[in-house]
Amino acid sequence: MSKAPRADEQASVPHAADRHDLIRVHGARENNLKDVSIEIPKRRLTVFTGVSGSGKSSLVFDTIAAESQRLINETYSAFVQGFMPTLARPEVDVLEGLTTAIIVDQQRLGADPRSTVGTATDANAMLRILFSRLGKPHIGPPSAYAFNVPSVRASGAITVERGSKKTERATFERTGGMCPRCEGRGTVSDIDLTQLYDDTRSLAEGALTIPGYTPGGWNYRLYTESGLVDPDKPIRKYTKRELADFLHHEPERMKIAGINMTYEGLIPRIQKSFLAKDKEGMQPHIRAFVERAVTFTTCPDCDGTRLSEGARASKIKRVSIADACALQISDLADWVRGLDEPSVAPLLTALQLTLDSFVEIGLGYLSLDRPSGTLSGGEAQRVKMIRHLGSSLTDVTYVFDEPTVGLHPHDIQRMNDLLLQLRDKGNTVLVVEHKPETIVIADHVVDLGPGAGTAGGTVCFEGTVDGLRAAGTVTGRHLDDRAPVKKSVRTPDGALEIRGASTHNLRDVDVDIPLGVLTVVTGVAGSGKSSLVHGSIPSGAEVISVDQSPIRGSRRSNPATYTGLLEPIRKAFAKANGVKPALFSANSEGACPTCNGAGVIYTDLGMMAGVSSTCEDCEGKRFQPSVLEYLLGGRDISEVLAMSVTEAEEFFGSGEAKTPAAQRVLARLADVGLGYLSLGQPLTTLSGGERQRLKLATHMGDKGGVYVLDEPTTGLHLADVEQLLGLLDRLVDSGKSVIVVEHHQAVMAHADWIIDLGPGAGHDGGKIVFEGTPADLIAARSTLTGEHLAEYVGG
Repeated sequence: MSKAPRADEQASVPHAADRHDLIRVHGARENNLKDVSIEIPKRRLTVFTGVSGSGKSSLVFDTIAAESQRLINETYSAFVQGFMPTLARPEVDVLEGLTTAIIVDQQRLGADPRSTVGTATDANAMLRILFSRLGKPHIGPPSAYAFNVPSVRASGAITVERGSKKTERATFERTGGMCPRCEGRGTVSDIDLTQLYDDTRSLAEGALTIPGYTPGGWNYRLYTESGLVDPDKPIRKYTKRELADFLHHEPERMKIAGINMTYEGLIPRIQKSFLAKDKEGMQPHIRAFVERAVTFTTCPDCDGTRLSEGARASKIKRVSIADACALQISDLADWVRGLDEPSVAPLLTALQLTLDSFVEIGLGYLSLDRPSGTLSGGEAQRVKMIRHLGSSLTDVTYVFDEPTVGLHPHDIQRMNDLLLQLRDKGNTVLVVEHKPETIVIADHVVDLGPGAGTAGGTVCFEGTVDGLRAAGTVTGRHLDDRAPVKKSVRTPDGALEIRGASTHNLRDVDVDIPLGVLTVVTGVAGSGKSSLVHGSIPSGAEVISVDQSPIRGSRRSNPATYTGLLEPIRKAFAKANGVKPALFSANSEGACPTCNGAGVIYTDLGMMAGVSSTCEDCEGKRFQPSVLEYLLGGRDISEVLAMSVTEAEEFFGSGEAKTPAAQRVLARLADVGLGYLSLGQPLTTLSGGERQRLKLATHMGDKGGVYVLDEPTTGLHLADVEQLLGLLDRLVDSGKSVIVVEHHQAVMAHADWIIDLGPGAGHDGGKIVFEGTPADLIAARSTLTGEHLAEYVGG
């Protein structure tokens, strides 16, 4: 009879459950991936790298993370799934060993005007509880300190039958912290009536000049057919009563054009439809109208704090909740540390941990009342990280999209520590990254390529960092690249004078930015670089600003429509075939009637996840069959839109299809390193770095003399940075002045002039700590930037 194994023998036999230590991907074909098969170790830090457009995001976000989220969503009831975003199954044969994926991306935080850094994390909620317990005078529960909660008082009657007594009155009351004047927004708006209508005309003559209020439309008929105002009388001749009905009438149900509708004055209607949204989230033409017609001023009642008088009056140690939220987070953490109150000890500990996480992650310079819509993509990503640092979850997959974006080399070390901290808790950490400082800490590296777009989509290398160095791939060859400091720098031909700059944390800064050269503005995150460049450069200086704000466009927009390239292409097709240009637009007459020119049909399945399928009539080509019979240079319009920029440049450069206007735009796209993009690729599928370079290409034809670029190396592979430096040189040599806000040491080393801000972030920054050439900065080593740059060039 065999003897049972002893306890220590049992321990040496691995448990069946411990065998699942890999995420296996077989046959991934999402976007440009070419049947990719890899194995990713769990509970390790894996970095995905490769040139821009090589397929990193397609593999990590669109395949692994998307399938993980889809499977989790399927565990909910059909009713709950109806409220969730629809996720299609990725193009992949096998995905095994997936764990719950938490995506920490660079999408901006909600653009709601009442969303702040404090409300986006738990910090604000904990502060409200703290003040409701310790604030003097006591004004009520936590909601009394919330600027998102209005105060409500209501009285009514409930009938209770008790013997002869039948009625008992009851009142309802809730104390909220919202300022009644600005409704928790901190600003009040004043509307310029001359921008709403032309008062010399009548409504019938099209007096309204508001986007969406076209004569004959419902918004217009609401006023012309209401019977309250005379549509044929010029607005300036209205009586006081008519003007009040037209502009300020309270909402009222009435029959207009035979339909029951709610009539209300023009001003409250505009406030609800336009001003309740954040400006950043608006379409460009609506935003232009709002900027023209509306002036926003700080609310005089709450002084911009968004809070009611009661909430501002209740204090702990002479500090109100408004003061606490306005403090720099690093100072607020110190203030909380000084509170010794045993009755709320667990709350103070939790709040302390959250605030310390901000400081640890390099965001100690923010304040909790900072509107979340004003954070950069990198800052938004780090704010999202705060939620996960204290999490009790383990064995989950964290997916990061270039977490080092917007970070000074000094701050990258902190970010690396945090990624390792998440891994050491037993999590799988997947990072898409280009910075060598983060690639070198990886346990496992997956290098995609070899090129971009159709030339990419394969795994060039999989293994350790040392293996990558020896592998000879594009990333391996460039991993230890160091850009040399320029031997000679250009001489400026003038200067942009900035005097007394005090935007945000700048401290009365005086600086001359040289013109006619490449100037790099640098400094740790939060030192005041963007405040100086975007907030203080005199307007009217012919400044073209290319920032990182997302491109506004629908899934119908593509590089051809965004850059204006489609216009000369349509005209060339129209001229060659003797028809009108509108036929060659998928948003106009030439669109396939089945899918309205979208190329796909979106089917909403009610309670279940909706699906998108390629349109069967046009086979995804987006145009009517008759339009595809018209050719230019032997190609139809759908074939031209499927071309890459490089192919199209060749196609429109010679022969029958020669179109100089299209050629100029295509040359600029190739110049900024987007030669691999196809002309018809939806803008929604572009990465942040690709979008910024697309904007740069669009502006390169502008007349402006000063270009301001905000971290143009975002999303750029080490090999592409050289091409960018060449482009910046060409811009300067053509007589432009280029000012770059940048952390990348290669760009700093290549500069003619460096302006370094600091010495720290928030109120520890805001000063110019160095001005001069890169060589002088390295020689002085007097600032954090100087030390890191010296280390980088091996000085």
